[in-house]
Amino acid sequence: MAAVPITADVGGLPPEFGLIGRHFRPLAGPAALDLEDDAAVLAPPPGRELVMAADTMVSGVHYLPDDPAEGVGQKLLRVNLSDLAAMAAEPLGYLLAVSAPADTPDTWFAGFAAGLAADQAEFGLSLLGGDTTSTPGPITLSLTIIGHVAPGQAVRRRGARPGDEVWVTGTIGDGALGLAVSLGKLADPSGFLRGRYCVPSPRLGLPLAGRVSAAIDVSDGLLQDLGHLCRLSGCGAEVEAASVPMSEAARVAGPGWLAQRLGGGDDYELLLAVPEGRGAALAEACAARGVPLTRIGRFVAGPGAVRVLGEDGQPLAIGRHGWSHF
Repeated sequence: MAAVPITADVGGLPPEFGLIGRHFRPLAGPAALDLEDDAAVLAPPPGRELVMAADTMVSGVHYLPDDPAEGVGQKLLRVNLSDLAAMAAEPLGYLLAVSAPADTPDTWFAGFAAGLAADQAEFGLSLLGGDTTSTPGPITLSLTIIGHVAPGQAVRRRGARPGDEVWVTGTIGDGALGLAVSLGKLADPSGFLRGRYCVPSPRLGLPLAGRVSAAIDVSDGLLQDLGHLCRLSGCGAEVEAASVPMSEAARVAGPGWLAQRLGGGDDYELLLAVPEGRGAALAEACAARGVPLTRIGRFVAGPGAVRVLGEDGQPLAIGRHGWSHF
């Protein structure tokens, strides 16, 4: 894990090498070469294609500065694993870049690494390398995930067709409501919503290849991410608001949070285009893996617009469809 020196110790190694040795070398797998070199040497599994994605999290933007460091490490890894899940890929390893102020407590790095270690054990991957740098702030974390898939079997965002049904895993809106809880705007006696915001659940291992026309993970908001599928596929979509699955905690929050649930993001559930008549079998296969799957609408002919329908079948006015990165 090559590093840009922060300050050099007289007659010794720069202090970031100690940081790497204490917290990140224990996370490294064989391909990382003990984090002694500038790059890893990785052989993909025989007969598989590599799938790669990258995400960045900035303190105060993607997580709150006082969020537990362990959860920050888990969220960083999991949002990247969610990108693999959407393409029906399996994880192999990851590269990590950490930019932090020089006065960041060592205990923060210890907690951050502990979160990564817990999820490496759960999801079966290891650290391959990366970089550490000093910054005036805020803490900025970037992770590149590497996975693998059978040749030609990666599920794309492009491919939905009019008549396909819109299905989603899990429940929608918990991440947005969890952020509201974190900001003191909503009560959460059980802690469920806050937990869903801080540590999402990537839907790895679902049998999507050959069963779905297109897929994306819900990171920026259900409606906005559905719009991405529509735009790339040259069609529109209709969502039945009453069919969008919600957790019991979200139900308690009440109907006034509908717009936030549909447009808030941070759910990291999978949004799927499924050919008509194939949804029930896919839902059964997902349920066998402990993941509920719900039909919430369909793709329609026309420009890439997404409409939300009320129980009377009439369009609802939803002002914000999702999160913008700029």
